[in-house]
Amino acid sequence: MGPWRCLLLLPLLAPTLRAQQQQFMEYVERRLTLLEERISQWHDQSSRYSTELRDFKNQVLGMLEAAEKEREAMRMEAESAAVRVDRLEREVDYLETQNPAPPCVEVDETLMDKQVATAKQRKNEKYTKVTDCSDTIASVRAMKILKRFGSPSGLWTKDAAGSSEKIYVFDGTANDTVYVFPRMREFTLFSATRKAARIKLPYPWVGTGHLVYDGHLYYIRQQGLSFQVIKFNLANKTVVDSSVFPAEEQIPVFGLSPSTYIEVSADEEGLWAIYATKEDEKNMCLAKLDPASLDIEQMWDTPCPRENAEGAFVVCGALHVVYNTRLPSRARVQCVFDVSGTLAPEDASLVYFPKRYGSHASLKYSPRERQIYAWDDGYQIIYRMEMKKKLDV
Repeated sequence: MGPWRCLLLLPLLAPTLRAQQQQFMEYVERRLTLLEERISQWHDQSSRYSTELRDFKNQVLGMLEAAEKEREAMRMEAESAAVRVDRLEREVDYLETQNPAPPCVEVDETLMDKQVATAKQRKNEKYTKVTDCSDTIASVRAMKILKRFGSPSGLWTKDAAGSSEKIYVFDGTANDTVYVFPRMREFTLFSATRKAARIKLPYPWVGTGHLVYDGHLYYIRQQGLSFQVIKFNLANKTVVDSSVFPAEEQIPVFGLSPSTYIEVSADEEGLWAIYATKEDEKNMCLAKLDPASLDIEQMWDTPCPRENAEGAFVVCGALHVVYNTRLPSRARVQCVFDVSGTLAPEDASLVYFPKRYGSHASLKYSPRERQIYAWDDGYQIIYRMEMKKKLDV
């Protein structure tokens, strides 16, 4: 096609090109309008979300402020309740002291007559005191919880007669390894036993009635149906002596400590053994031990019942039995038996121990320090005792 024909077609194509251009511009404008509408919607939504977020933030801050006020109010109420509970415990202690609980024995007139007759028969059997000790416990003066170590049952103590500061720990009721800490500080500060020496005994112990006295360990070994008192030298790690305890058909001495058959105790007079037999299964028996030969010097049938007893110790020749309940409550000394007869039962103080965790697994009296080393549900506790003079009868 020649050039003159193209020139003739241009006037014909111009309207078509203008129409297409117009359509394209309208399309672009529609797209821009839609984009502007979406931008406007996004802006509106963003503004609404910002407003909602700000309102939610203010609401949360208000709730946090209210929660903080409630927490502070609850803290103050808890502190007030703790003060009231502490006051109530002191009042309960006072009331219990003023109104002693009845003894844990059944009233049986024939049994009472028998006990009176027995007491009259034994009235002339005097115990020759080794010392002039005339003190008895008046109350628990102070209590200190050192730490929690080992099993729920066990015992810890110092040498009851020597001047050593070593701490001896018996973990459990059946073991053969004693932990020895050089001082109270090492035992208190360190939770592990890496600071402790270990003494492996030739025979395993049973119960929690053992004792360290004058450089020797006196511990109980069960052999069949009989029980032995083993005297172990702590310096050269050898057995010095052993003796089968001269009591037949022994039963657990404490109703709340079924693993303890013999409790070896020390006081100002020397060594004692607390035990029980089927012959008089309701009450405990007491024996004076010769620490050198382990011979029994003298024996007594006491009026102190086994039921609900959790532990016992001897102070100046007087047996003190601590009682509790199956559901752990406040432990208390409820029976006192003085072998010398200088302390009447009605004159003995009813000593209460502060309620803490459970039932005492062991109570070891230190005559040198006038305090008790207690093991309560794995917690090691020191009770410092307030003493008073016995009343002559």
